[in-house]
Amino acid sequence: MFNIAPMTGNVIKNLLTKKSTRQYPFVVREPFEISRGELYNDIDNCIFCSTCARKCPAQCITVDKKTGIWTCDPFACVFCGTCVDTCPTNCLHHKRTWRAVTGEREMITMQGTPPQPKKKAAAKEKTEE
Repeated sequence: MFNIAPMTGNVIKNLLTKKSTRQYPFVVREPFEISRGELYNDIDNCIFCSTCARKCPAQCITVDKKTGIWTCDPFACVFCGTCVDTCPTNCLHHKRTWRAVTGEREMITMQGTPPQPKKKAAAKEKTEE
């Protein structure tokens, strides 16, 4: 036979005390201070050197220097922070918040202006033509 007496104390205690969980979409907790959320590129400072793409262990970043397009696949990113640490211009950052949940694969694509070649290199290219 089932004895309910040992559980009665726990049931009453759980009914009368504060809840240990929160109702997530309605009650959201602030992220931790050192959490790594969505990857963000300050595209105006980016020199499109491709260091982030070469150092990324997940190979989720692609950089096109000619067109000035920087792309990241957030589904492949493991949020390790290697790209942020190796960026020479410190234009990559992790936000503290995460992206909204989605059922479709959405790439992070940013369009910038690639740096112009230096005068000596441009002059050398003209003389070679």
